[in-house]
Amino acid sequence: MADINFLSSASPGDSRAAEPQGAGATDHRHLRWDIIELLFFAYRDFVGDADHELEAFGFGRAHHRVMHFVTRYPGLKVADLLDVLRITKQSLGRVLKQLLDEGYIVQKTGNADRRQRLLFATAKGEALVAKLAGLQTRRIEHALAEIGPSAAEPVRHFLRAMIDRDDPDKVLETIFKTPMNPASNSASSPASNPASPTTAKE
Repeated sequence: MADINFLSSASPGDSRAAEPQGAGATDHRHLRWDIIELLFFAYRDFVGDADHELEAFGFGRAHHRVMHFVTRYPGLKVADLLDVLRITKQSLGRVLKQLLDEGYIVQKTGNADRRQRLLFATAKGEALVAKLAGLQTRRIEHALAEIGPSAAEPVRHFLRAMIDRDDPDKVLETIFKTPMNPASNSASSPASNPASPTTAKE
């Protein structure tokens, strides 16, 4: 198998590594390869824990994301779910149909506006989401334990800072309004939160 070459391993005399090529070129010495690559591998393994479980049901990551947000935010509108996932209606439609047909979520019409389609997880869906969240929580807690007891707060600050806030969807607005105090960050559904995008905001 061929060796893998890294930009950082270029010899000091290699002018190609020392100087940007052209006026619009990026100076690679100032790029955060360390964080970029760690984020890639951390995300790969974080979602991989759930991927293995989902395969047994014939589901993929899109199914997981839909079930996660529908479970966490009961009564989520289809339109708001599209804003969260940033996928096409066609892509979401295929995933929703399978989850509806197999009994993981249900769809209801809004009380105030009959044109609204509101999504709710069934007990079956909630159980699967809880199982997947358990796998991911185990990985998170293992990582936090390696860093130290005070690690959770700076991690939350870092992740919040990584998210664009220019045009947040309703779910993201709810997350940003949630205090970062670990004691108030319960694992229960945000349905009881008045700011939660549920049927209370129809």
